[in-house]
Amino acid sequence: MTDRQVSLRREGAVAVVTLSNPGRLNAMTRAMWRELRAVFDGLRSDDGNAALRCVVVRGEGGAFCAGGDISEYPSFRFEEAGLREFHENEVWAALQAMLDCPQPLVAQIEGACMGAGVEIASCCDIRLAGASSKFGAPIAKLGFPMAPREAALVHGAIGDVLARDMLLAAGVHGAQRLYDAGFLLHVLPDAEVPAAAQAHAARIAALSPQAARLHKATFTALKAGGAAAQQLLATAYDYADSPEHREGIDAFLAKRTPNF
Repeated sequence: MTDRQVSLRREGAVAVVTLSNPGRLNAMTRAMWRELRAVFDGLRSDDGNAALRCVVVRGEGGAFCAGGDISEYPSFRFEEAGLREFHENEVWAALQAMLDCPQPLVAQIEGACMGAGVEIASCCDIRLAGASSKFGAPIAKLGFPMAPREAALVHGAIGDVLARDMLLAAGVHGAQRLYDAGFLLHVLPDAEVPAAAQAHAARIAALSPQAARLHKATFTALKAGGAAAQQLLATAYDYADSPEHREGIDAFLAKRTPNF
């Protein structure tokens, strides 16, 4: 095991992705961004993951992710081509792989959720956080902006008011403020977050995986609009004769638990 890694473990129908950078509150290194992409590319492409129904994303040691690992920045941030390569082909490629994941993603947020952590959490479908968690992206203190696609992702997830404060005023906010903004589903006592995230993932895993995949595709298409939304309408009812559709209706009518 290395000091810096993105690990994956399976717990039945649920996968757990863990960010780990000991001593740096799981700040993302360039290698971790590449590993994060590889993990989610693998989840999407591996036929062995057909039984996978939900993914929990968490950080090691009581922190989610404190941002980027600034100790690496002098080695690449001061040259335009290298900076573009980092944001477009490492960071965004990893975030896009998360966004493309067909299974629902549950963010288990503990402690620091800053910068890159907010971006990673923004890719998740459901977000639960501890009461002491802190959220922000104070990179204005470092003299640079959030990359355009990353900023659009965060803006869409947390809303205009908080996005502007985080990026323009280096604002850092507590979990309750993020709950009020609609970013978080629940704010929980810190010690309850891991169990709550696992319970929520188990709840999702017990439901129809086909319905989950189609709902995620619907959200993506409607957000994109235009041709994507029109294509959605063209294929929206292709599931009509699917086994899961029949099983769900049959089970309801028979007053039994469906076997998805």
